[in-house]
Amino acid sequence: MKILKNSFAAVIVFATIFSACQSNKNESQSAEATETEASGEMKPAFVANPQFIAKREVTTLEIGAKAPDFNLPGVDGKFYTLDDFSEASVLVIIFTCNHCPTAQAYEDRIKAVVNDYKGKSVKLIAISPNSPMGLLYEELGYTDLNDDYTAMQLRADYMDYNFPYLYDGDTEEASLQYGPVATPHAFVFDSNRVLTYNGRLDKVEKPGTTNSEDLRAAIDATLEGKPIAEPVTKVFGCSTKWGWKTDMRERVDKDWNSREVKVEDIDLAGIKTLLKNDNSKKLRLINVWATWCGPCMLEYPEFIAIQRMYGARDFEFVSISADKPEKRDKVLEFLDKKESGVPNYLFTGGDNYAMVDAFGDGWDGALPYTALVEPGGKVVYEHQGEVDFLELKRAIVEHEMIGRVY
Repeated sequence: MKILKNSFAAVIVFATIFSACQSNKNESQSAEATETEASGEMKPAFVANPQFIAKREVTTLEIGAKAPDFNLPGVDGKFYTLDDFSEASVLVIIFTCNHCPTAQAYEDRIKAVVNDYKGKSVKLIAISPNSPMGLLYEELGYTDLNDDYTAMQLRADYMDYNFPYLYDGDTEEASLQYGPVATPHAFVFDSNRVLTYNGRLDKVEKPGTTNSEDLRAAIDATLEGKPIAEPVTKVFGCSTKWGWKTDMRERVDKDWNSREVKVEDIDLAGIKTLLKNDNSKKLRLINVWATWCGPCMLEYPEFIAIQRMYGARDFEFVSISADKPEKRDKVLEFLDKKESGVPNYLFTGGDNYAMVDAFGDGWDGALPYTALVEPGGKVVYEHQGEVDFLELKRAIVEHEMIGRVY
C-alpha cells in the first residue's frame, strides 16, 4: 500500500510517539524524575552511558548456582532487583535484545509464556545484555532499532511487552555474571533462586511452529520441584555484544569510508528507469536532495546509515541531486564528506518540473523527497520533507522482501 506523508504529518507522527513514550515514563517513579521521600528533591532521569570493558572470559552460570543480584533500569523507568520478584516461586530471566532476528522471532512466544503462567507464581523478566558500543550498522539488517536504552523503550512499546525489559548496556555487570551466550538465552530459577535450567526456549526459530516447549517444561518441573530432563540446552542466536568488541567497528567503519564516492549524470529517461526498478531485484530507496536545501543536508547521513544496515540484503539506496549541473564539484564535495559510497546522481535533464512529474502524484516538488520502490516500480512509501527515520526503517524491514526474521 502506498504511504504518502507530508511534513506536517511527520510532525504529528513524531509527536504521537514522543507523547506515548513520555506517558509511559511519567507513570514511573524511579529512573525518571521523582520526588524522594526524605528531601522532596527530584531524582535525575536515568541517562545511559555505555562503557568500554576490558576483555575477559565469560562463563555461563551453572545449574545449582544462586541467581546473581542486579539493579537495572527497565524501559518503564523503574529500577529492578531480585527482591522485586521475591514472591514468585519461579523466576525466568531471558537475555534478549532489539536487533537480533532470532530474538525478534521469539518475542510473541515470550509474551505467550507470561500470559499462560499468570496466577501460577511465575515471573518473567528480560534483560538486554548488549553494549551499544559493540553493535555495528551492518548487524542491524533485520531491525529498525539498535540496542540502546531509548531504542529498547520504543521496541517494548511497539510490541506491547507484558514483562519488565531491563537495560544492562552500560557496564554489563549483571550479564557478565549470568553469562548469556546469545540472544535469546533463558535462565530458570526456583523459589530459592537456584538455577534449574539454562538454554533455549525451544528448538525451532521460525515463529508459529513451536511454543517454547523447552522453557515451559523447565518451568513446570521447577514449579513441581521435579528434576528437569534436560536442564542445559544449547542456544542459537546473535552473540552477546560485550563492551570490548569495538575493534570490529573501527575496521568496518574504515572499510566503508574507503569506498569511492562519485557522481554520475542522470537525465529524465534515467530517472524513469530508476523508478521502474525492473533490473535490480532490490527494494530501492531514492532520495532527491540539493546542497542548497538545509534539511536535505542535515538528514542525509541517516540514509547512509540505512544503506549500511540493509545493504547486505535485497536493498539499495540511491541519491539524486537536484543541484544545477555547474554545481557538480559542490555536490561531490558534500557527498565525499558524508561518505556516500552509493549510486549518486546529478540531474542534468534541465527541466526540474519534468523530473517532479516523473515521480508521479506523490511529489509536489518540495525537497527533500524520498521514495521506496519495489522491483517493477510500485512505490510503497514516499514522503516530502524531512523523514521520520523510524517510520522509514519500519517500512523497509517489515516489507516482504526484507523481514525481521530468517
